[in-house]
Amino acid sequence: MDRPILYDLNILNEFCIKVLTKAGVDSQDAEIISDTLMFAELRNVTSHGIVRLPTYIERMEKGLINQYADMKFTNNHFAAVTILDADNGMGQVAGYKAMKQAMNIAKLYGIGMVAVKNSNHFGVASYYSMMSLEENMIGLVMTNASPAIAPFGAKTPLLGTNPLTVAVPARNGKPIVLDMSMSTVARGKIRMYALQNKEMPPDWGLDTEGNPTADPNEALKGSLVPIGGVKGSGLSLIVDLLTGVLTGTSLTGEVRTVTDMSGPSRTSHVFIAINIESIMDPEVYKSNVDAVISRIKSMPPKGDNEIFMAGEIEQNLMDKRRAEGIPVEMEIVELLNSLAEKYDVSKL
Repeated sequence: MDRPILYDLNILNEFCIKVLTKAGVDSQDAEIISDTLMFAELRNVTSHGIVRLPTYIERMEKGLINQYADMKFTNNHFAAVTILDADNGMGQVAGYKAMKQAMNIAKLYGIGMVAVKNSNHFGVASYYSMMSLEENMIGLVMTNASPAIAPFGAKTPLLGTNPLTVAVPARNGKPIVLDMSMSTVARGKIRMYALQNKEMPPDWGLDTEGNPTADPNEALKGSLVPIGGVKGSGLSLIVDLLTGVLTGTSLTGEVRTVTDMSGPSRTSHVFIAINIESIMDPEVYKSNVDAVISRIKSMPPKGDNEIFMAGEIEQNLMDKRRAEGIPVEMEIVELLNSLAEKYDVSKL
């Protein structure tokens, strides 16, 4: 098997921006979308990185994503809550605008919430929760997704992986960033195994009869294993009720996967920013978070392993890949170069 090729972050970023703008995306929007893809690559969430670009472009070409979306905030008579109608535009653009607005609201009222309707796949959820760290805020983000998990006791997928993320600032240490889907792994990771014709761990997915399988293609036809059994299934349902159902965009089971070209995805998100200053001195809070981190890291480890906080490994990897480059599998390079030919952009 061919070894991955190392690419400088700026080269990959410029490539994505050029392809997106050639496909009709506004240049500022293209920069936001590409930045989220680079964020995924830096943190090794490759299932949500540049491998998604061809699918996004295909959805635009088929009129399933509106790259000319006119996104508007509504419902402004409730001070701390507003709605963003994404007009079936790119989820990354909607997410960026919504989190910015949630933080603006939180500066005035201590907490801000933006519910997004009529959106699309928005990439790595922690990209948006971590935006709050720049403003001494806590960010909480969730999104619904297409059917992937069978409700507990059933064998047919209906619930989405429905990620939830919370980002908490620290003073001297790295921020604590929880970013989790309600399945053992994201479906995008299984797609990567299928793309590379690799077997996956059998506790990741179930076939159409509800049996464990190591075949990623069978798992994609079947369902994913929820975290914690009934608990993960229940959490997934709650995210659905707080996103698609709350915004009136879609009921549970009605979101289309990003690779389903039969119609708009009908995705929804929720963004919440908590202004620490409205409760206590942010510097005191962040010092207290540092103290919690120190206490946990000073505990006796299980075996010889280092104790890591949520998001710490990914943050370390971001620093490493910025300096050394981003590895990209040959199969993905070929996909991207086919896109480059189509849009008359220099190949990678």
